[in-house]
Order: sequence, then C-alpha cells, then structure tokens
Amino acid sequence: MKPIPVTPLTLDLARRIIWFEPPEVALSDPIRFMAYAMTYAHHEDMRELRRYVSDDDIRAALDHAPAGIIDPRSWAYWNAKMGRYPAPPPPMRMLAAAPGSQDRKSRRQTPEDWRDK
Repeated sequence: MKPIPVTPLTLDLARRIIWFEPPEVALSDPIRFMAYAMTYAHHEDMRELRRYVSDDDIRAALDHAPAGIIDPRSWAYWNAKMGRYPAPPPPMRMLAAAPGSQDRKSRRQTPEDWRDK
C-alpha cells in the first residue's frame, strides 16, 4: 500500500480516527491507519480519505490488517465492498506458548486425574 500523504485534510482525519496518538504517527503506518479507518471513520471521512486511497490500497489493508482492530461487522462490509463475498477469516492474534507449557492434548482430561495428582 502506498503512503497516505500528510496534508491538512489527512491530519484532521487522523486526529478523528486514531484519537489516541499524534496524527503524524497514525499516518506513518498506512495499513494500520486504514484498519482503524475501516472501523471508526464516518461515511464522510471515508469519502474524503478515498481521494488518497484506491480499491487496491483497501484490499492491501484488508490483506495485511493487524489483528484485533477491524470489528466483525466492518470486516464483512469492507470485504463485500471490495468484491470478497463471503469474507475471508479476519486476522487472528497468535499467542506463543509459555516456555515449558503443555499443549491441550497432553493436559489432564478429567477431574479424577486432577484430584489423583
């Protein structure tokens, strides 16, 4: 995805969409910014943002979106809008197992097993 230019309009959009960080920081990662925009931007905001973002950019943002930002409703909407119906699975957070932890198959399976130990 190409960078989103830093203009007075995009800075204003970034302030509204990602309110918890400086707009320059928000615009520095266009994939992450678009993920937040697809979730939190109003229709008018997206119309303005579409001046700078093509359909291919939106598809790239969907393909590489960080897990946990785009809610299920927005995920379905934007994928359908880009011609992807049904929508592919959303990005998932992958948590690493703690060192020395066991996988589920090797854990005790019944309360009796737990009590006997």
